[in-house]
Amino acid sequence: MTSSPTPAPAAASGSRERILARIRAAVAGAPEAPEPDRGYLRQHAPDAPATLTALLHENLADYRAVVHRTAPGGLPELVARLLAAHGARSVAVPPGLDDQWLSATPDEIERRPDDGSLTARRLDATDAVLTGCAVAVAETGTLVLDAGPGQGRRALTLVPDLHLCVVRVPDQVVASVPLALPRLDPARPLTWISGPSATSDIELDRVEGVHGPRRLEVILLEEEPAVS
Repeated sequence: MTSSPTPAPAAASGSRERILARIRAAVAGAPEAPEPDRGYLRQHAPDAPATLTALLHENLADYRAVVHRTAPGGLPELVARLLAAHGARSVAVPPGLDDQWLSATPDEIERRPDDGSLTARRLDATDAVLTGCAVAVAETGTLVLDAGPGQGRRALTLVPDLHLCVVRVPDQVVASVPLALPRLDPARPLTWISGPSATSDIELDRVEGVHGPRRLEVILLEEEPAVS
């Protein structure tokens, strides 16, 4: 049995040069391409904090995330209620997470700090994770995590089936992706989350939980109202 001869690299290089020569001949004498118009809008939504918060809420829900709104004083009880409602028996805790966020969670729900003991197997057996975020984009309903304090490594938010994510509004909310990028360090591991993990086949049958959490619950942590 004989094999077909492999084309010599020189032949491939000669074909490439012939193609490029034809392209150069075709565009010879053509005018320089104009500079692209960079005057596009950097955002479409108004900057009003209440408007951005409402838009973020709407788009998160459109992506099938469950959205809650609370003041700081009600956060611990809300977190405890959500974990109990989902039947969570354990919750992963990233480094730097505010201890108060889990202060109302009963001892029956095991806290699993990411201190080196959360192997892949143990993380897979963890029911939920509670994190903050770096920034939230209102126009796209997107949460961005950068592995900073209270967010943890990427595996924490990709393996457990339930992700509770706290967004401080209005401080962490921006209108658009162009406004979010200056707040982020491209050298950090960025995770962009728009709703629960989901995919669809060619018949558009949606399946959730394929590449990450099947359930995403977002808590918009609003400032306490000023006392007059």
